[in-house]
Amino acid sequence: MKSIVFFDIDGTIATEDERAFIPQSTRDAIKRTRELGNLTFINSGRTAFNISPRIKELGFDGYICGCGTYIEYNNELMFRSIIEKDECLRIAQLMRKCNVTPVYEHTDGYFFDDKAPMTDGLRYFMEVFVDSGIDVSRRVEDDEFIFDKFVIWTNENSDMELFNREIGKNYTIIDRGNGFYENVPLGYSKATGIAKILDILGIPLENAYAIGDSMNDLSMLKAVPNSIAMGGAEVLYPYVSYITTPIENDGIYNALKHFDLI
Repeated sequence: MKSIVFFDIDGTIATEDERAFIPQSTRDAIKRTRELGNLTFINSGRTAFNISPRIKELGFDGYICGCGTYIEYNNELMFRSIIEKDECLRIAQLMRKCNVTPVYEHTDGYFFDDKAPMTDGLRYFMEVFVDSGIDVSRRVEDDEFIFDKFVIWTNENSDMELFNREIGKNYTIIDRGNGFYENVPLGYSKATGIAKILDILGIPLENAYAIGDSMNDLSMLKAVPNSIAMGGAEVLYPYVSYITTPIENDGIYNALKHFDLI
């Protein structure tokens, strides 16, 4: 029976810095486990359009994107969650009332709000987007404005009581630290994405593995019996069944080797 391995991207497949370095040992390990008949999936908070060619060229069998709101296997769309236009517009108006800085993430692009305060976090992200060739011209006023999930940065004048009260009704709020929050429709997560693809492909849970490095990976790590934290991700150590070496010390290779997946 084949196994299936779910990988986070930033800090797991590629270093979480401006280099976005992918070790050769990671490339070799992913190639080898696939040659042995195992499946490899990206499981990311990123929406589908933001999976870079450098990641795709590694040869993954599928992608769980947007924290479980989008699933693709063998270049075929298997599942997609849709947020209605009226709800997207309601959220955009609410974010203005909360005085936070949102980025709205859709399967095929980002939307920005010029009426929101500029933050250092948003400025840095937009610089990275531009350098990566990502379109940063789309706005909430555009006719095609719609999103799958969204993130926000807070500031000293943000109304977080209003934000938590209203957004918490319909979205899971993930505190990423330093005033940065990821917001996903209730009922969707990296864990639900795993459950859906295991069901679709008929792979038993005991043959599922997940590798991550930060707290937004916790749901997927708790969803499988074979959970792996990257070396240096101490916050995850209490929750996983194996701790591998850091990413640049052959972390992915050593993890797959430990579980006899290569």
